[in-house]
Amino acid sequence: MKEVKKILFPVDLSEASSEIVPWVLFAAKKFSAEIHMLFVVRKFDHFSSFYVAQVSIENFEGEIIKGAETKIEEFANRYFEGHPVCKTKVMVGDAAEEIINHVKSEGIDLVIIGTHGRKGLDRIVFGSVADRVIKMSPVPVLSVNPYKAPKT
Repeated sequence: MKEVKKILFPVDLSEASSEIVPWVLFAAKKFSAEIHMLFVVRKFDHFSSFYVAQVSIENFEGEIIKGAETKIEEFANRYFEGHPVCKTKVMVGDAAEEIINHVKSEGIDLVIIGTHGRKGLDRIVFGSVADRVIKMSPVPVLSVNPYKAPKT
């Protein structure tokens, strides 16, 4: 079995993300591992088909990235302040694909990802990033439903 030295914690920065933090901290302490947090901004190229100027889309996307960088830093400072290594990154693209790309490029050993437990139409419309990551990941994935997981 491979040692766990780097844990990836993909976040959507919703209130559910904070519910998963205890699981990430537990694993990181248990393995003496680095924590890598990742937020993926959805690409807005598909809006160009609505006759929105490309410059407007790029400006809007840039503002979202800046806001996400600020929020992820605040999140890391709030929940992982005492942890020795916590790196943050914001990427643009498809969430599941970028998570897998990050796993490969950073040598991640374990992914801890939250699920929203969507069902029915919500699941069809929004899909499941967690399901796609579980199926595509070259490393083990721990999925946590923040609404059903016991409090640690």
